[in-house]
Amino acid sequence: MSQIVNKQIPKRRSWSTRRDAKAKRLSKVERMTSGKVIATENIVHVLEELLVSGDRVVLEGNNQKQASFLSQSLNGINPQKVNNLHMIMSSISRPEHLDIFEKGIANKVDFSFAGPQSLRMAQMLEDGQLTMGEIHTYVELYGRLFIDLTPSVALVAADKADENGNLYTGANTEETPTLVEAAAFRDGIVIAQVNELTDDLPRVDIPGSWIDFVVVADKPYQLEPLFTRDPRHITELQILMAMMTIRGVYERHQVESLNHGIGFNTAAIELLLPTYGESLGLRGKICKHWALNPHPTLIPAIESGWVDSVHSFGGEVGMEDYIAARPDVFFTGRDGSMRSNRTLCQLAGQYAVDLFVGSTLQMDRDGNSSTVTSGRLAGFGGAPNMGHDPGGRRHSSPAWLNMMTANDPMARGKKLVVQMVETFQAGNQPVFVDSLDAIKVREDASLATTPVMIYGEDVTHVVTEEGIAYLYKTDSIEERREAIASIAGVTPIGLTSNAKAKNKLREKGLLALPEDLEIKRTDAKRSMLAAKSVEELVDWSDNLYQPPAKFRSW
Repeated sequence: MSQIVNKQIPKRRSWSTRRDAKAKRLSKVERMTSGKVIATENIVHVLEELLVSGDRVVLEGNNQKQASFLSQSLNGINPQKVNNLHMIMSSISRPEHLDIFEKGIANKVDFSFAGPQSLRMAQMLEDGQLTMGEIHTYVELYGRLFIDLTPSVALVAADKADENGNLYTGANTEETPTLVEAAAFRDGIVIAQVNELTDDLPRVDIPGSWIDFVVVADKPYQLEPLFTRDPRHITELQILMAMMTIRGVYERHQVESLNHGIGFNTAAIELLLPTYGESLGLRGKICKHWALNPHPTLIPAIESGWVDSVHSFGGEVGMEDYIAARPDVFFTGRDGSMRSNRTLCQLAGQYAVDLFVGSTLQMDRDGNSSTVTSGRLAGFGGAPNMGHDPGGRRHSSPAWLNMMTANDPMARGKKLVVQMVETFQAGNQPVFVDSLDAIKVREDASLATTPVMIYGEDVTHVVTEEGIAYLYKTDSIEERREAIASIAGVTPIGLTSNAKAKNKLREKGLLALPEDLEIKRTDAKRSMLAAKSVEELVDWSDNLYQPPAKFRSW
């Protein structure tokens, strides 16, 4: 006889609790706002009413663009009214980003990068003044905003807005759309600081229906010229390394699409393309498509016809007029201003480019590297996104296919991940070490995993002033260690190599010295640079590039 199962009808429940909670919060500030507009002087009081202790708050602040007015306003709220916020920040860059933890306004943080505040961050963590969530890559942090780190409140920055909340983000769109979308479509509250309120927007980058409030800041949002490098400071050692990289990596593997990180090493490469690269007959063959901010040092290569396209994470101060005049190269709107997008450019850098060039503060004998060192919790930014071989890639390119080392029918290509470092960093500290400081940082900070920036298994090449180690061709961990040691100079790891071992590696094609690449060390002179100063970059740009005052030396 079959049993009769009693089915209980679940009790009715509300499916709009988040929406209802948001409506309740918004009603509390109706008397303080005029439609969607918050008066500048009212922002702190509005935040005190809208925020609830324990809220998850995403604050815009990547490594260039900062919602500085909103971060200062957040720092001004009364911790007796609002406290223990869980902050989500791409970059911990400003003093008030950590002041809010000292005051008790916030107590937990998930972030990607903390370069300018890395020393203070490490000390506060040691002193128990904040609780660490995780150190993320940019794409990882953005992804979690749509899964388990959905914000209750998003505080972002834009250039202009109208009274309906439509935003114009200009050349520095950066991460704004991603942060807004994560909050707006999960019933979070979105507040945008703007430089100007106007009825005439050049274009609408984010629709007003996604925005709850706009507030005119007391001064324009902070914007750093992070990617500007003065050619005067490029050394002959960096020029030598750049020549080796062009000849021994870019030419050898037919690299057509790439990302350059921040630094003088990559600036040297950019400035050698119209001179050294031209002498090798490489124009039109390499370095055509770029995922990077509009580096001023790329201007000579653009003007010389090397560059087909540039998609950017963000803008660069002073490059606005130049970009507007070169729409064939940059992604621009009809108004002429660039449309950058940090999330999409990170994905392009992860999946669409042939090569990533990065640098590091420490590398161990296996090729693992990190910028997290003793007493310095810097984080990674986007380097791990672009500095690894994405298993999901399926499209091929000459460079990607060139990484195949077997005839197996299931063999696949690989992204080129190049670490370009001098063997010693500032203060005569060796870059190549037996053990990463990050291991001790993990113990001291009680992190779940060691904060490695790029894992050795992903690194295909290491370039130093000594030569190039072709790690992708090694067939054992021992051989990999030997290749790294061979270009590690007079560091403790480098001293484990000798002439006999190096010659053996050269014969197997695992090591290339400058002479193997037909490069004379004495040829690495500053005279090879297409521009030797910022002033010459301005000349190359037809006076369209307007560098910040601190880079003007004429």
